[in-house]
Amino acid sequence: MVKSSAPLLRSLMRVGKTQQRSAARLLTALFAPPKPAAKARAKPKPKPASTAAPKPAPKPRSASTAVPKPGPAARAAPAALAKDAPAPGKWLAARYAGQAGQVLRQMSYWLYLPDGIAPPAGWPLIVMLHGCEQSATQFAQGTRMNQTAQKAGYAVLYPQQSLSAHPHRCWKWYDRATQQGGGDVPVIVGMVSQVLAADGLDRARVFICGMSAGAGMANIVALNHPELFAGLGLHSGPLYGAGHSTVGALGVMQHGNGARVDSAIAEVLERRPGFPSLPTILIQGDDDRVVRPVNQVHLRRQAMLVNDLPAATPVRVAHKAAGRSGLPYQLHDVYRGRKLVLRVARIAQLQHAWSGGDARLSFNSAAGPDASKMLVDFFGKHRR
Repeated sequence: MVKSSAPLLRSLMRVGKTQQRSAARLLTALFAPPKPAAKARAKPKPKPASTAAPKPAPKPRSASTAVPKPGPAARAAPAALAKDAPAPGKWLAARYAGQAGQVLRQMSYWLYLPDGIAPPAGWPLIVMLHGCEQSATQFAQGTRMNQTAQKAGYAVLYPQQSLSAHPHRCWKWYDRATQQGGGDVPVIVGMVSQVLAADGLDRARVFICGMSAGAGMANIVALNHPELFAGLGLHSGPLYGAGHSTVGALGVMQHGNGARVDSAIAEVLERRPGFPSLPTILIQGDDDRVVRPVNQVHLRRQAMLVNDLPAATPVRVAHKAAGRSGLPYQLHDVYRGRKLVLRVARIAQLQHAWSGGDARLSFNSAAGPDASKMLVDFFGKHRR
């Protein structure tokens, strides 16, 4: 470890006991040397959520009714079992091949198609990008997004970062070339375009979101291809346009980067004249010590700039009691006329975890409002 990173490492490792394991795993993901290629070939599978989960090297467009299930755990209450019952739609596994610069990249993905009759324009689509140390199937299970999408009538696409691209499946949101539209960005965009065409989905209602590193990557994809997405959702994500190295990424996670808040967006708008509106929802835990809440403050400012909202635009604030969720939270809404353009959700006591998720998997908290429902409710207000 280079000397300049030591204070940041000490800062991150001073988090509370319940977050120390998550922090240590993310540190390993950022700073551990790549695994030897031979080992990566010998063990290509992610840690499975269960033996029933689809394999990460599936046959193209194969259908499976086996939704990932948790590993051994304490006996769950009947209500919890009902909540985690597999969604009744199709669970498809496939692989996409596309160009990443001069390199041909292959990326696995899983697609959920809800059960029932599709609307005339096709199902709307949500693209979900997992965080470090997660697989696509684990992300689907932890967030319970398939169950939420089934109720609301959405298809859900889960791209999966490969072990060959990063030994801990991290999206390289801090990479300068990726931030400018290179790296995995064209692969993800090509995958989305292929799924839209193959499955007859609604091109006017395509949304992208992610958790942690996946949030950082979702932001990058949307900022570089705003015409494709009708909305953006970021849960516990870093600000856009900074980092540019693993040590720099850690600095952003802990402190944001005030010097890059405005200038990074100015560069985006200069590259893309006539940038369209990009409705955004930001979800963050107030007790997150891995990607600290200052990042949400910076992301809020960036979303205001992207959507050409003056800093003095009125904000409607709603305080929500804990209720059944177990955690109180606030909603800060910004409108343009009668249209909700920006929603900022601040969840008290939530650490670095998906709010209202399946706590039997890492980086998920059973307590808190249902983040998947919050995202779907917000996306339901928008179309491209």
